[in-house]
Amino acid sequence: MVHVIAVITAKPGQRATILAHFNANVPAVRAEQGCIEYGAAVDLNPALKFQTAYGPDTFVVVEKWESPEALMAHAAAPHMAAYAAKTKDFIASRAIHILQPA
Repeated sequence: MVHVIAVITAKPGQRATILAHFNANVPAVRAEQGCIEYGAAVDLNPALKFQTAYGPDTFVVVEKWESPEALMAHAAAPHMAAYAAKTKDFIASRAIHILQPA
C-alpha cells in the first residue's frame, strides 16, 4: 500500500476555487483501479488547543493506493491533467509526501 499526503496552499483567497475543481474530480479518481482513499481535508474549526493549523489558504489531500503502479497510473490519468490545468493559476505551493506503512 502507498500513502500520499499532499499539502496544497492556494494563492490568497483561492482555496475554495481549487477545492471546487478538486471535488468535481473526486468521483473519477475514486473510480481508478487501485484507489483505496482519496479526499481533501481542512483545519478543524474551532481548533483544538494542541492543533497546529495550516491556515485558510491550505488544504491536505489524503490518499491511499494499492501499489506504486496504481499511484503512477493516477498521476498520468487524463482527468488529473485536466484538473492540473484548471487549478495551476490558483496554487501558491504544493508538497507531496509519498509514504509506505511502517
